[in-house]
Amino acid sequence: MGKNKDVRITITLECTNCPQNKLKRYPGISRYTTQKNRRNTPNRLELKKFCPHCSLHTLHKEIKK
Repeated sequence: MGKNKDVRITITLECTNCPQNKLKRYPGISRYTTQKNRRNTPNRLELKKFCPHCSLHTLHKEIKK
């Protein structure tokens, strides 16, 4: 009957500042997982989140899995 395609998918957001920042508190890349609705937001998601490695609120972009 209905399509078996999930509308809500789990995505990973990664800090855009971490790979460029050499003066971090400790090494690593900040990643968050969240869900998005594929119908409402077909484009890649970009959110400002806190990065514990940079100690700043930075832009986090959706990455491929």
